Amino acid sequence: MKAQNFERLITDFGKHVGADCPLPEYPRPQMVRDSYVNLNGTWQYAIVRKGTEPKRFDGTILVPFSPESILSGVERTVTPEDELHYARTFVLDASFLREKTLLHFGAVDYRAEVFVNDVCVGTHKGGYYPFCFDVTEAIRAGENKIYVKVTDPSDTGPQSRGKQKIKRGGIFYTPQSGIWQTVWMESVSADYIRSIRLTPDIDTQTLSVEIEGGTGDGSYAVTYKGIDVVKGEIADGKAVVPMQGAKLWSPETPELYDIELRSGKDVVRSYFGMRKFSTGKDANGIMRLMLNNKPYFHNGLLDQGYWSDGLYTPPSDEAMIFDIATAKKMGFNMLRKHIKIEPLRWYYHCDRLGMLVWQDMVNGGGKANTPLNGICGFLGITPKDSNYRLCGRTDEEGRKEYYIDTERTVKTLYNSVSVCLWVPFNESWGQFDALKATEFVRRLDPTRPIDHASGWHDQGGGDFVSLHIYFRKVFLPKPDPRVYVLSEFGGYSVKVEGHVFNKDKSFGYRKYPDLASFDDAYHALYNDEILPLIPKGLSATVYTQLTDVEDEINGLLTYDRKVVKLDLKRLQALNETINRSYDKAAQGDKR
Repeated sequence: MKAQNFERLITDFGKHVGADCPLPEYPRPQMVRDSYVNLNGTWQYAIVRKGTEPKRFDGTILVPFSPESILSGVERTVTPEDELHYARTFVLDASFLREKTLLHFGAVDYRAEVFVNDVCVGTHKGGYYPFCFDVTEAIRAGENKIYVKVTDPSDTGPQSRGKQKIKRGGIFYTPQSGIWQTVWMESVSADYIRSIRLTPDIDTQTLSVEIEGGTGDGSYAVTYKGIDVVKGEIADGKAVVPMQGAKLWSPETPELYDIELRSGKDVVRSYFGMRKFSTGKDANGIMRLMLNNKPYFHNGLLDQGYWSDGLYTPPSDEAMIFDIATAKKMGFNMLRKHIKIEPLRWYYHCDRLGMLVWQDMVNGGGKANTPLNGICGFLGITPKDSNYRLCGRTDEEGRKEYYIDTERTVKTLYNSVSVCLWVPFNESWGQFDALKATEFVRRLDPTRPIDHASGWHDQGGGDFVSLHIYFRKVFLPKPDPRVYVLSEFGGYSVKVEGHVFNKDKSFGYRKYPDLASFDDAYHALYNDEILPLIPKGLSATVYTQLTDVEDEINGLLTYDRKVVKLDLKRLQALNETINRSYDKAAQGDKR
């Protein structure tokens, strides 16, 4: 980034990142144990040509920030021809070690080979997913050494990579590599619980509990704000928990229950919310998104999850909270997490603060016919996505990896209360066999609706007619038995001096000279084009976007999160008007 002479924008959160242990909070709130050692902090690093060993380290890096980021202290690019090496030593007290010890990585982009005390404990491929290795045979009391080798093909390979691009610019961003989420350890019993699956059902007023691992049998205890609710037994890894009269979760009332699960010698703590996501007809017979069996308008923002100083990695827990809480304060109730998967604490904060999440699968694939795809998307032409060449999916291994990554995504986020919808593909990027992918996701998780092809190349599947409209007036197409959602629109841009990443180039779908004209245009867009369509069936909007990202200056916040571009009170009033209009329409008033 230094060589390219872009502005080094530091967030207020980034200014307070310390070298001792950034992001020290427990990284997996959905499944908590008392055993915990955080390994974030200062590591040694070296960048060498792939297949070679470093003669010496290049310096230090602040984990978990990728070397391309400002906060890493490195600001160097790892190319597809490079290999990134990490090392650190640490001391473990003998009292920490139990029957098994697990080494966890929140995410490493892309391929990681991990050594503990010179013993290879495992390899992992996939840049967005948590993984762990059993290091019992390699770890010891006293001093230990972790060594990690990473390679990352970035956009030269077919793997899931999101908007990372070696030649960044426009709507594609600086690539990042290596460790970018928390590294940590826990020590457990031999019969430890490997995973849990919590499925609320408000219709039967029950919670289904499934545990993998443990002894198969055990017990559960549910509490609400410290008060006992119900206790019972787990048999053969399953239990059905009665939850009669439970408080329902929603963005307005994000009620959460705590649950403790015991099996063998293991104890884990989690939480859940009693809620239901579905589609159904309103009083006029119009298909709508439903929350807890009632029509509910999803008023959202596109959220790319990039940080000016941390790239993929939020500078702190407070930084994650700030984005979510600011969107909520503005009057929005949903964030579409755009082709990125966040640290699990981000979803935890959405759960507890009350913010719906549309979760995209991370896109991949090879070289696609981008101009033709764009023309088809703009004109509403829907080519068959079994043409693998069109969308860059000729590589069979890449297609197989997509399904592996999709299953990882669903399993990782299944217990996240706020995740209300899956998006397998966005704008044809790496799209293939979307109908098959939709059924695959449906088998993994029948409890959430699916936007099978967001924006372009609608194959007639999923639960939505999903529209991306930027360059023309917003409209609803011909009648369809699915729900109408405007899954991207807007993208209006305004430059705020002193808070711009790229002074030479900027990107936006419609540019404005100052904040006042930007504010007026934003409100005119909603008043003139969105509000009239709500009685006709529009059930969700996703405005582009929450924050500026690199060249894109179309956020409601600047990239460094220091300036809100819209008048807050005026925006809150508009969002209240949208909610009232939707409630009136869904209840049968077509005026």
